[in-house]
Amino acid sequence: MPGRLIDDTTFRHLVRARDYLAAQHANRVGLFDAAREACLSPFHFQRLFARTFGESPQEFVTRLRMERARRLLETDRMSVTDVCLEIGYVSLGTFSARFSERMGQSPSQYRREARRWVAPRNGWRLYYLPSCFVNFWLPESQD
Repeated sequence: MPGRLIDDTTFRHLVRARDYLAAQHANRVGLFDAAREACLSPFHFQRLFARTFGESPQEFVTRLRMERARRLLETDRMSVTDVCLEIGYVSLGTFSARFSERMGQSPSQYRREARRWVAPRNGWRLYYLPSCFVNFWLPESQD
């Protein structure tokens, strides 16, 4: 039986900080503020967060932002610049680069591809699944 990574109290503090980051993902939240939510030093918070959740706090926030951007690009009529600002980026270049890294195409290309599949005038009802759920239930392809 492997040893526990962290105690229950620390885990609850990390979850509270993760929830805080999720609620504030469109705003600029510093590492110090998130660490304070977890009652930890920034160094220990960063280390324990990554070890516990499998991604750094910055990666977590970026993932949430990109998922929201994806939904906005698929369903809203906002411009790419407005989507960029809505999800918390101040630089369109940074947003486009991060989006392209994660999705394999620019935000504009992603929007065009997503809209190719929406034929009805009012659009189809879209259901979104969190990536953590999809990754749990759909194993990665084996080459």
